[in-house]
Amino acid sequence: MGSVAGPGRVEARSARPGLDRAVVQGFYDRMRAVAPAAVGAIERDRADDPGRAFADTACGRLVRSLDDAGLRALGMWAHHWCLRFYDDDIRVGRRLVGVIAGRAGLGWTADEVRWMLGESYAAPPAAGDRFTLPGAAAAEVDEFALSGAAVEPDDTDRPGPVARWSATVGGGAAG
Repeated sequence: MGSVAGPGRVEARSARPGLDRAVVQGFYDRMRAVAPAAVGAIERDRADDPGRAFADTACGRLVRSLDDAGLRALGMWAHHWCLRFYDDDIRVGRRLVGVIAGRAGLGWTADEVRWMLGESYAAPPAAGDRFTLPGAAAAEVDEFALSGAAVEPDDTDRPGPVARWSATVGGGAAG
């Protein structure tokens, strides 16, 4: 759970058209920087009272300790981890993703949104909340900068809009 595979191991999932390999490597480097603290916080919270207020949890303390760039890296790591291990007990990770998705003004970039959308579309439909963070992040990015990623109704059993990966950016990945 604690490691984040580098782009060489997940190139098919992460090296989407329009995403430079160096940019993707930068994402992994940033995620690796927050991963040890994230793993520790998630493990402490998994062993603790699940009904505790988020601010009183280890994840809550971690979120408070990070600047916007750190929160984006933490969000991307948690999003990546939750999609890869969706069949494990990821309630704490999903809560963390939801809290970060609810934070406005984190300065998301179009490349970060594209990468998360690619991860979301590569994940099986059973991976709950797979569009939560990229959808929230996409709402903060200039529509022109995304050029191909859009928010439209999802065809799964969840109501409401989600960010969709279009064929022009995502190589036609299915959702």
